[in-house]
Amino acid sequence: MTPPLPAIPTPTHRSSRLARLQQSTVVLTAFLVAVWLAWFWNGPGAVAAVGVLLLVFGYALVLALEFVAVHRVNRSDAVAAAGRLTLARAWWQEVRVALQVFSWRQPFLWRRCPDEAVPPAPGQTAVVLVHGFVCNRGLWLPWMRELLRRGMPYTSVNLEPVFGSIDDYIPLLDDAVRRAQALTGRPPVLVCHSMGGLAARAWCAATPDAHARVRQVITIGSPHHGTWLGRFSRVPNGRQMRQQGAWLVDLQSREAALTPANPYARFTCWYSNADNIVFPASTAMLPGADNRHVPGVAHVALAFHPRVMAETLAWVASARDADTPGREATRRPLRP
Repeated sequence: MTPPLPAIPTPTHRSSRLARLQQSTVVLTAFLVAVWLAWFWNGPGAVAAVGVLLLVFGYALVLALEFVAVHRVNRSDAVAAAGRLTLARAWWQEVRVALQVFSWRQPFLWRRCPDEAVPPAPGQTAVVLVHGFVCNRGLWLPWMRELLRRGMPYTSVNLEPVFGSIDDYIPLLDDAVRRAQALTGRPPVLVCHSMGGLAARAWCAATPDAHARVRQVITIGSPHHGTWLGRFSRVPNGRQMRQQGAWLVDLQSREAALTPANPYARFTCWYSNADNIVFPASTAMLPGADNRHVPGVAHVALAFHPRVMAETLAWVASARDADTPGREATRRPLRP
């Protein structure tokens, strides 16, 4: 007889300050576009069009500067650098994806597919979705829809304060892991994008029984060794992502003390040589982990790449057949 599942705790993400901030940004942009068009209504059409493009797609210029830096920095990296044409395609890919994520899903749709609507699924393996820097659970909307379609349980987090320390997110992850295990009675898989991978590592290092509570940690474009862009950040979690920074060095020391042999044996790390946020590309890899290269894909777009999603979800679906949680998942590749 199957024992009853424990009561499922209530999610802690009832609000999102980031969503309100991004809503304000979208509304302000729309207002500025309206003012600009009204001002130049009877003026040169080209001037009006250029102004609108700059207001709506000005972020594309920032992205272009990031890809210029990628081109220069990755030339000295151990991972083969992407060519200029590949980076140009990745830039255009990120321009489109960023608009969907930061101007629509996160500000306006972040409450969709709520965790509390996910039914219990005894015997399955749940997914804990952990977003990255300046994001909320709305990032994962395509994943949540696919998980619901497949009948696979999940929980999620809103990592706030948005510009706080990564260590502040440990209780939020602990809550999401508890809720995920309550759905199935089994240890979940953490699927983490960008800074979310560091939050997962911080949780593992601070949780004595993390090995028993989580089957696998899958990171997507996470700055495990920091990122070149981290040197420009002035906020706490941004500074913690600096290359060879004190926080990362301390995290690695704690991980080595907890698991001296191979602290990253249960990690799978997706990375790309066209990642415009986490570069050099090798910074998204971990020694001893299952490191998987998806060439030519930008940072946010990597979270929705068909191969990343398909292989990750296929592995999670097959994990229910493993006899010992975590052990078989470490040995075999993601594709079942």
